[in-house]
Amino acid sequence: MTYSIIAHDTGTDEIGIIVASRFFACGAAVPYVGRRVAVATQAFVNPLWGTEGRRRLEAGETAETLLAEFADRDAGHDIRQCHMMDAAGNFAAFTGAGCVDWAGHQTGAHHSVAGNMLAGPDVVHATFDSYASRHDLPMAQRLLVAMRAGEDAGGDKRGRQAAGLVIHRGQDHAYLDLRADDHSDPLGELERLLDVASERYLYVADAMPTRDNFSGTTDRAPIDAAITRAEQTRKSAGQPSRSCATNTEADRT
Repeated sequence: MTYSIIAHDTGTDEIGIIVASRFFACGAAVPYVGRRVAVATQAFVNPLWGTEGRRRLEAGETAETLLAEFADRDAGHDIRQCHMMDAAGNFAAFTGAGCVDWAGHQTGAHHSVAGNMLAGPDVVHATFDSYASRHDLPMAQRLLVAMRAGEDAGGDKRGRQAAGLVIHRGQDHAYLDLRADDHSDPLGELERLLDVASERYLYVADAMPTRDNFSGTTDRAPIDAAITRAEQTRKSAGQPSRSCATNTEADRT
């Protein structure tokens, strides 16, 4: 029902998962990301592969060993699909023999792709290759471009409905967590939400507390100044906000 990417940017140390599917709210069911690890559990989802997997990977277990154990323990392993990145940055993937065709995966040094109920193997390969080739983009945009390549190669053979994007920056909490749960163009909706996030939200996210800085940034003046500069730049370029937020009359003047 799904195809997804797990990626680790070794330059920024960001860890991200993006998923798309002809299945409602796949962004709520598939991704499990931590400070140093990530799990995408899909096909006939078993959320315990995600919750237990994330906890044990953070504790230092390897993705390859853990996937083998989960497949052995789970009587439904034939209809499961999962890929993982462990705390050492190693990737592993499992596609059960009973997953609906086409189903498969591809793993690399810094990202992995897995999918099922796809139009064909080109979906996984195009997604994988696109992500690998776009070093020029920040992670969120890079993930979206790669998923579009997979969609252009056929995507989920049943159509489109939902998508989700999660990025962590070395913290237990997400830096960015976007979802389109029921949409005719879910990847397009994620692109719009990311654009809206760049107006204000990402400046606040950059200032949030971390494990090393419990208070984060407590002076909002530089945050407000950065937001104002970004708004002025957009207006100068003739780029209106894509937000659906309501505005007061004062906001419009």
